[in-house]
Amino acid sequence: MYLKFVGAGVSWLGLAGLGSAQSPGPADTPVASVAAVDLARYAGKWFEIASFPMFFQRHCVGDSTAHCAPRTDGRVEVTNRCRTESGFDEAKGVATAVEGWRHSRLKVSFFWPFKADYWVLGLDDEYRWAVVGNPNRKYLWVLSRTPQLPKPLLDAALDAAAAQGYVLSQLRYMPQTEP
Repeated sequence: MYLKFVGAGVSWLGLAGLGSAQSPGPADTPVASVAAVDLARYAGKWFEIASFPMFFQRHCVGDSTAHCAPRTDGRVEVTNRCRTESGFDEAKGVATAVEGWRHSRLKVSFFWPFKADYWVLGLDDEYRWAVVGNPNRKYLWVLSRTPQLPKPLLDAALDAAAAQGYVLSQLRYMPQTEP
């Protein structure tokens, strides 16, 4: 969703295996977000490792990132960027926390008045990776603080997505060229 603070233009990394996270979880069980997200720790640059891309990501061919920055008004500024065949695409949006969810559920707007769900579904204790999606399982992003995610960490992120009922065979991996 290049809403990698989900919204527009996120990145994919072509990895060979999906590890043990291949089997989908219970798709009839509601999607759940993590208990809480520390926005100060979540802020910064994220690399898109894989996603169920949104329509506006269709031209992204690599180097998809999201940058999240808390604002003084309590909302979060989101900038999504990706490489295309002709250069780079960028989208800027604003995310608002859903009351009562301790920043694990956000509403992001890239084009007023439209807002999209941005739920943090899985999060590494050290904030090395995050899994973000929406409650209807139509969109999913696997994000990393680094351009490549080591296999054990990737497997943990994919397991978090599979446990939520996402069908991982739909993932599109995004190549990252940043060192």
